[in-house]
Amino acid sequence: MTTTPLLVQLSDPHLVAPGRMLMGSIDTAALLAQAVAAVGRLQPAPAAALLTGDLVDAGRADEYAHLRTLLAPLRCPLLLMPGNHDATPALRAAFPDHPWLQPVAGAPALAPYVLYARDLGALRVVALDTVVAGAPHGALCDARLAWLDATLAAAPAQPTILALHHPPFATGIAHMDAMGLLHGADALAAMLHRHPQVELVACGHLHRTIVRRFGGTLAMTAPSTAHQIALDLADAAPAAWRAEPPGFLVHAWQGGALVSHAAASGDHGPARPFDD
Repeated sequence: MTTTPLLVQLSDPHLVAPGRMLMGSIDTAALLAQAVAAVGRLQPAPAAALLTGDLVDAGRADEYAHLRTLLAPLRCPLLLMPGNHDATPALRAAFPDHPWLQPVAGAPALAPYVLYARDLGALRVVALDTVVAGAPHGALCDARLAWLDATLAAAPAQPTILALHHPPFATGIAHMDAMGLLHGADALAAMLHRHPQVELVACGHLHRTIVRRFGGTLAMTAPSTAHQIALDLADAAPAAWRAEPPGFLVHAWQGGALVSHAAASGDHGPARPFDD
């Protein structure tokens, strides 16, 4: 059985400036470096690394420069997209050699957003920007939805991963759901029913691995390469994080289907035979 090259999904590194720690205690740079090293050990080597937003914490140029340095060991294309903590102008300036980050040509209404499609062998990745400038929640306006509809219609037979930062479904973690995709989720679900080639809606934002059916397909959030959101499904649960093990997702097109794996960051030693 053959497998297409892997697509790795890293999310929510929340990188800060060199020498600093997030909230004074989370070494997001070391944790991202740990994830990058883990990706480097994967076999086969990934065809691309998809980063589903909150790449940095404050959208600053020095943070993006630090991000670029830490991602440099990855020997595969980087498919970057912004989250609510990012600043798209600074992201574009830091990665000028990534033309897919630039505005969609001939579409002034889409200029603020990062929207692109990239082919990876049998798979296609479509990045859909859900950011609302200056706000923690996400939304999809008519212009972005129209772009997505046309982009999906252009390759109806190619298995596709649709990447968003904000998940288009409620998770039960109340404080995160309050800043989820608050506008456009119903229209997106209806659109996906018309485009059954979408195998997965791959999301970030939640700092946890969560899976749900959505729009006739599957939607899945990735863990953070840094800290995780506390799993508390009480209605009045406070906003909180935990130092749970960080990780990432690995997506592979295998045997005519998309298979997604959750992987832990860090070096956990070599694989050992069961009779060892």
